[in-house]
Amino acid sequence: MDIDLGELDAVRVYALPMRNRFRGVTVRRGVLLSGPGGWGDFCPFEDYGDAAAAPWLRTALESCSVGWPRPVRERIPVNCTVPAVPAEKAQRIVSGSGCSTAKVKVAETGQSPGEDQERVAAVRDALGPGGAIRIDANAAWDVDTAVARIKELDRAADGLEYAEQPCPNIDDLAEVRRRLDVRIAADESIRRAEDPLKVAVAGAADVAIIKATPLGGVRRALEVAEASGLPCVVSSAVESSVGLAAQLALAGALPELPFACGLGTIALLEGDVVAEPLLPVDGHLPVLTKPPVPDPAKVAAATPPADVQRAWIDRLIRVNELLD
Repeated sequence: MDIDLGELDAVRVYALPMRNRFRGVTVRRGVLLSGPGGWGDFCPFEDYGDAAAAPWLRTALESCSVGWPRPVRERIPVNCTVPAVPAEKAQRIVSGSGCSTAKVKVAETGQSPGEDQERVAAVRDALGPGGAIRIDANAAWDVDTAVARIKELDRAADGLEYAEQPCPNIDDLAEVRRRLDVRIAADESIRRAEDPLKVAVAGAADVAIIKATPLGGVRRALEVAEASGLPCVVSSAVESSVGLAAQLALAGALPELPFACGLGTIALLEGDVVAEPLLPVDGHLPVLTKPPVPDPAKVAAATPPADVQRAWIDRLIRVNELLD
């Protein structure tokens, strides 16, 4: 999978505004890479150091050099993603999504527990009794807070499918899981851990959130999923459609897929780098065998100022040196 950056056919920096602030991010930036196998998307979050960004580059290089494993399914059920927005807007997002599962962001800094409950209740109203609601706290709570808040949100949702990463560390996740009947899903404890399998060993989760991009590629993510022994949900890292295609390849290659996946995230962006963005239709996305090809006009429209381009190219070079 190693590839000399000088052998790439094209390197293009992009910047796509977010429709709403998402995990503190208002603009999603990255670098599109074109190689012998197609295109890849190098888009680590900007607060990540070079070492943490290295798996993201491995994923992009896998996409544009060797490609992905053969899929076992042609399309993927997905959830819609509801940012930490007012209840009325949350209801509109879900009603217009075409999805029967919704992932709701909670525990946003500066917001109250009541606002989270109102948002979740509005999502239930939009989905109806048959829809599934999952919440994501992005590791914001301690154990006691997590137990109390999840109980409240479980009531507001009339039943949660699961609560994702309520606490930052594995021991706390395990304690929350022991004290609740609601399923616990692990995200950051897998994708940002030196050993992503510790979650399963510690009995800290019922569900593994797997992301190809921060784990170092589709093949590596499949290994982690198999070794975890847990049901898996494939989730996006809020990439462009070029990067999202790798997550779809992972979901397409998993032997079993018991839950809808968190891959309907292009709707969070104002624009894209391809002519036909990967947006869900009837709550599903297709599995692609190759990444989509960026559209020159879309890439030109998303090109940031020269200083931003230079900073990202420098970052790409530094991270590539770590791979070597």
